[in-house]
Amino acid sequence: MSEGLTEIYEEAKRLFEEGKYDEAEPLLKAIIKEKPTYADVLNKLGFIENLKGNLTEAVKYFERAITINPRYTEASLNLAITYNELGEFKKAEEVMAMAAKIAQDKKGKLDHFVAGKLANEHYRIGNIYLDFGLYDDAIEEYRKALELYPELPDVHTKLGVALRNKGEYEEAIVHFNRAKEINPEYPAAWVQLGLTYYMKGLTGLAVQEWENALKEHPGLKEAEAYLRFIKKEETS
Repeated sequence: MSEGLTEIYEEAKRLFEEGKYDEAEPLLKAIIKEKPTYADVLNKLGFIENLKGNLTEAVKYFERAITINPRYTEASLNLAITYNELGEFKKAEEVMAMAAKIAQDKKGKLDHFVAGKLANEHYRIGNIYLDFGLYDDAIEEYRKALELYPELPDVHTKLGVALRNKGEYEEAIVHFNRAKEINPEYPAAWVQLGLTYYMKGLTGLAVQEWENALKEHPGLKEAEAYLRFIKKEETS
C-alpha cells in the first residue's frame, strides 16, 4: 500500500472505530478502488452496509473478504450474522462451522473470543426456532452454543425452556439449576425453574422457588405474578 493510501486507511480506521461510519465509508471505498484485495476494508464496508440494512450488499463484501483471506474469522462471523438476518439459516450454519474449523489452534482448541461469538450465533438462531415452536431445532442450537461456551446462564435457561416445552422436565430442571449456579443474579432461571416445578405438579417447590427468587431479587414481577396466581387457585 502506498504511503498516501496508508494515511487514508488510518483515517478511515479511526473514523470507523469512533462510529463515524458515514465519514469512513467514502474513504474505505476509495481504498478498495485502488486495492481491491484488502480484506479488512471489505469487512468494514460490509459492516457498514449491514448497519444500513443493505444486507445483500453486506454479504457481497463479506464474501469477498473471506475469499481473499479464508482465515478472517471476524468477516466469517459477520457473514453468518447477515445470513441469519436474511433468514438464510443453513448458509449461516455452514459459515459458522467453517469459521470454527479454521479458528481452531494446533491443539484443537477454539479461540476464546471466537467461541463466544459462535456460541452467541447458535443462541440467536435457537431463539428464532424457539419462537416458532421448533423445539428440536432450538435444542440442537442451544446445545451447540453450550459445547462452545458452557458457562452461559441465558443459554442454559432457554435450553431448559425448550426441553420443558417438549415435556422433558427433569433435564430442563438440570439446566435451570446450572444457570443459577453460574450466575445467581440471573432471575429468569429462578422464574423458569419455579414454573417447571408447577407444570410437574410440584406446587410447593414452585412456590418455594418463586419466594426464594423474590428474596434474591425483590420486585421480580414474574415471580410476584405467579405467586398471586397460586394464591388465587388455593382460595378459589
